[in-house]
Amino acid sequence: MISKRLELGLFVRFILLLGMMYVTLQYLVQFTWLQVTSGVLVMLAQVWEMARYVTRSNNELARFLEAVKQRDFSQRFNEHSNTSLQELHKAFNLINNTFKQLHIEREAQFQYMQTILQLVDTGIIAVDAETGEVEWVNDAFKKILGVPYLKSINSLESRYPNLFESLQSIKSGESILVKLKLPSGQSQLLVSATTFTMQHRDLQLIVLKNVSATVDATETEAWQKLLRVMTHEIMNSVAPIASLADTLGKHLHSERERYTSEPDTPLDVELLEDTEEGIGIIKKRSEGLLRFTQFYRNLNKQQNLNLTTIYVQELFKSIDALMRPRLEEEGIEFICKVSPTDLTINGDVNLLEQVLINLITNAQRAVRGRPSPQIILVAKQQDGKVTIEVHDNGTGIPEELLENIFIPFFTSHKDGSGIGLSLSKHIMHLHKGSIQVESEEGVGSTFKLVF
Repeated sequence: MISKRLELGLFVRFILLLGMMYVTLQYLVQFTWLQVTSGVLVMLAQVWEMARYVTRSNNELARFLEAVKQRDFSQRFNEHSNTSLQELHKAFNLINNTFKQLHIEREAQFQYMQTILQLVDTGIIAVDAETGEVEWVNDAFKKILGVPYLKSINSLESRYPNLFESLQSIKSGESILVKLKLPSGQSQLLVSATTFTMQHRDLQLIVLKNVSATVDATETEAWQKLLRVMTHEIMNSVAPIASLADTLGKHLHSERERYTSEPDTPLDVELLEDTEEGIGIIKKRSEGLLRFTQFYRNLNKQQNLNLTTIYVQELFKSIDALMRPRLEEEGIEFICKVSPTDLTINGDVNLLEQVLINLITNAQRAVRGRPSPQIILVAKQQDGKVTIEVHDNGTGIPEELLENIFIPFFTSHKDGSGIGLSLSKHIMHLHKGSIQVESEEGVGSTFKLVF
């Protein structure tokens, strides 16, 4: 539309210029110099007006671009003129309105973000990565450090040298924990940093978060979990010891009553042997429990295993004497099998007993309420390796949980600690072995120790 109007205006002006040239030539032939001079002046005026007509759109464009350069969007161009610039003016005004709206929205977003960043309780500061000059800082940053004003990050060197050193050494994307004595007291700050480029300058964005309360809460929760774990593991060992001691006590009480009523009757030698064996098991398991407690206390340190040659038959005999009374009380069938009978492994007997107690206790929980509950303990030589397996016909483990059962503190039981299996895995790792699991819901589970 604009080009058509421009072409029409040029055509009309060109026709008028040709007409004036023709008239001037006619006067020139007749030697009427006054008319010729007037015609020449009129033609010059027409040429000047045509040049202005052609270039005025460029002038308007230059004026618009200058306004954009100065970010002056308040200018208005006349849209109601009858010239060919009417459409151009409309376009300029539309662009002006768009830029003005974008500027308003950008300013609103900036104010919105400024308000949010001032309200958060996390300290945020932007500094020039080269000079350390502060570009922007929120109130939370100044409040955390107790500084009313901060022009340069270098001013923190005298007040908080540890923090300043950390800010100088921290890398982009890294987070470090810094302990400081703040006006509010001893605190732990989580410092994070990231670097970005803006207007050809490298800026560093630093975030401070006072995590003292979070760390304290986490430590408290960790201690609570540790206490629950220790209680759980100790109870796993103490319960069968107490059960065995109770059984021995009943037998002894029965024998004493019989001997009181019939003093001439000889003592039951078999009972005495069983009692002696039971006391030996209680003593051995108590020592193992003490060693386990020491082991758990030093779990984060390098462990020195008390490695010996273990006859699996003897290991199973000890586990059988310890666990059978509890299992029989609940009507659970307990079977132990070793093939060949002279099978041996090299390991720490006390820790391996703890692993088997954990697995059998878990199996005991799984078979409760099942028809014909059964737990089978099997040891065998397989592919040149010794394997010990604990089978049960319990409820099984859902497939989606199998990958998580060895994660510390993960448990699907409300009364579980979530540490037994992870601890068993750790013990097997110390023995350079592994623990594996196969399970099917409604059928049962098999845990396999591979040495």
